Amino acid sequence: MDAYVAEWLNLLFRWLHFTAGIAWIGSSFYFIWLDNHLEPAKPEDAARGVYGEIWSVHGGGFYHNRKYLLGPERLPETLHWFKWEAYFTWISGMALMAVVYYWGAETYLLDRDVAELTPLQGIAISVGSLIVSWVVYDLLCKSPLGNNGLALLIVGFVLVLASSWGFAQVFSGRAAYLHVGAMIGTIMVWNVFFVIIPGQRKLVDAVKAGQKPDPEPGLKGKQRSVHNNYLTLPVLFIMISNHYPMTYGHDHAWAVLGAMVVAGVLIRHFFNLRHKGKVVIALPAAATVVVVGLAVAIVPKNSLVASIDPSEIDVDQVKLVINERCLSCHAAKPTQEGFKSPPAGVVLETPGQLKRWATRINLLAVERQTMPAGNVTEMTDQERALLGKWFRAGAPTD
Repeated sequence: MDAYVAEWLNLLFRWLHFTAGIAWIGSSFYFIWLDNHLEPAKPEDAARGVYGEIWSVHGGGFYHNRKYLLGPERLPETLHWFKWEAYFTWISGMALMAVVYYWGAETYLLDRDVAELTPLQGIAISVGSLIVSWVVYDLLCKSPLGNNGLALLIVGFVLVLASSWGFAQVFSGRAAYLHVGAMIGTIMVWNVFFVIIPGQRKLVDAVKAGQKPDPEPGLKGKQRSVHNNYLTLPVLFIMISNHYPMTYGHDHAWAVLGAMVVAGVLIRHFFNLRHKGKVVIALPAAATVVVVGLAVAIVPKNSLVASIDPSEIDVDQVKLVINERCLSCHAAKPTQEGFKSPPAGVVLETPGQLKRWATRINLLAVERQTMPAGNVTEMTDQERALLGKWFRAGAPTD
């Protein structure tokens, strides 16, 4: 695919993915908030099936929401459904996956230092893992374990950690994280498609037919909806993680991801309880401790190593490494297939540019070894060590 066309597809699908995600997560947050703020219905309303109600004011007007667990006696002519936000989030996300990680498999999906896979093998593992993740999750929810929220949470968390570790054995660090996010996102969307919406259709069909609805599909849908709500912050972190190689490039990236997932769930739980009138300060405090502790634990090693004498560095050799291993992408006019412009706007052609980006070079090429992407230019350990020494010497350029 032409690099310029791919770049535009990347932009448009990412924009759609971001927009649809905002709409979906916004509705998820709102309805959890709504449920947690419902006040008991008056006896005369409860007799007509009203479970709870709430009054609110917004946009210059008043709103009166009522919830019927099993539906009203008669449905209104217009009934609003909330599903396309979820569907378009997944569709656009998979389109973005195809443009970035499938068409660019040798650069972004695979890393020859991790596993010797062909692009087709990598794509097959990618697609297969999403299907398997849903099957496992769905079976867990339908098993006796599904009736124990805490036990299901613990098992699910362990499986997320195991998946993160497993993906890191076959994909690049960046792609490994992305696939954990895609796995969770697929579970969330398929919850909507296979459980929540079908349950709502059964409820609507029963009310239309004048029958008493079975509450079970609604209860299952509610359970999956709550799961989706708690998964939102971890997924949002993974969506932006590709900008932060200090996370996915760490030797124990699975543990880093686990810590951020815990922090996200704790924060979401704090807000869900707060909606019910319970303020548990220990939750955000614990999340803060987790994130700060993580930041301290993954401080780059070279940041703690004493600097060395610049005279010990062969600057010409450093420039040769940059030219041979980095400039195919990080030039004003990249020669690497699939790149129309330098990634992140980083150009390494002049001494001034090398000095400017020295910290980034050290972090990505030396500390995290996430660059070159997929190690397509085959940078060696010796070359990475040389760049590390160059950085500790103050990044001399002459």
